[in-house]
Amino acid sequence: MKLARWKMVAGSVFLAAVLSLPAWGADIDSSRQRTATPGALNYVEGQAAIGDQTLDSKSVGSAGLQNGQALTTENGKAEILLTPGVYLRLGSNSSVTMVSTGLANTQVALNQGHAMLEVDQLYPQNDIRVSEAGASTRVMKTGLYDFDAANHAVRVFDGKADVFVGDHKTTVNGGHEVELQVASNGSGKLKAQGFKKDAVAQNDDLYRWSSLRSQYLSEANIDTSRAFYANGWYGPGYWGPGFYGPGFWGAGWFWDPWFNGFTFVPAGGFFYNPFGWGFYSPRFVFRAPVVAGGFHVFNGTRAVAIGSGFHNHAVTAFNGAGTHGGGFRGAPAGGGMHGASGFHGGGGGGFHGR
Repeated sequence: MKLARWKMVAGSVFLAAVLSLPAWGADIDSSRQRTATPGALNYVEGQAAIGDQTLDSKSVGSAGLQNGQALTTENGKAEILLTPGVYLRLGSNSSVTMVSTGLANTQVALNQGHAMLEVDQLYPQNDIRVSEAGASTRVMKTGLYDFDAANHAVRVFDGKADVFVGDHKTTVNGGHEVELQVASNGSGKLKAQGFKKDAVAQNDDLYRWSSLRSQYLSEANIDTSRAFYANGWYGPGYWGPGFYGPGFWGAGWFWDPWFNGFTFVPAGGFFYNPFGWGFYSPRFVFRAPVVAGGFHVFNGTRAVAIGSGFHNHAVTAFNGAGTHGGGFRGAPAGGGMHGASGFHGGGGGGFHGR
């Protein structure tokens, strides 16, 4: 009798546990697969438009910039995707034109206002450029870049960029900015100088908004990577071939329906972006902090999980080639940027310098 009662209790507990698990298999199905190419709209708030097309939350995942098209904001902000792991965010009263959507030649022009570029993955074959006020800036490293058309300035929070004005070029490293002095004949004089990153981070509206967007994308990354891990053919401790379950083909953009947008998933390892948020591959998503109560806090340096079981993992071994490993791969019909799905949960990450 006691054994039968124990089996009944154990069976009830097991059934409850199974029913409480997310339906990952249902989440990763063809109906949730979406593709993304350079210029795809990933988030919008307030007043924004592509030409005569007014944008809203329903436009995410379907609208995007083609060559020659411009996205304009009034009292609003927008985020568009460039190559995998590269986000362009536009502030209020701003306008940007898509010059080239090529994967090896990706160019945008800031017509007015303020834009910020977050570069989390960059291959040697990538040529990513932002032009403004007669100058052209080529991104040379992963990092965070700021473009201010009103003040004719390029600012590098983290990373490295080459800025060209006519025949003149200057290299701008992290913590430096350059004021563009463009002559009418197209020549110019460039001089990089340091700036106070902390002061800008506290007072700049687009910076703070971009950091918040980056946090949401980190959470979506954890959701998606956990979904792929749960659908894989191995459990914790398995270090064999990198098959992560249906739909995962390597590094790229993946659709998360719970966040209504694409997030970036690296091919292997994990890394922390310039804002300090963690991005994990399916194999390493177990290293993401566990969040109790569905929320976490950010202390300005590191995302901190609320509850027990969180500790700071050593990341030195995973910040090399493995972090950004893999190629640009795609779904069978989608080119390298394709969608999947995930389960809502997750937390943030830490920070490492570049």
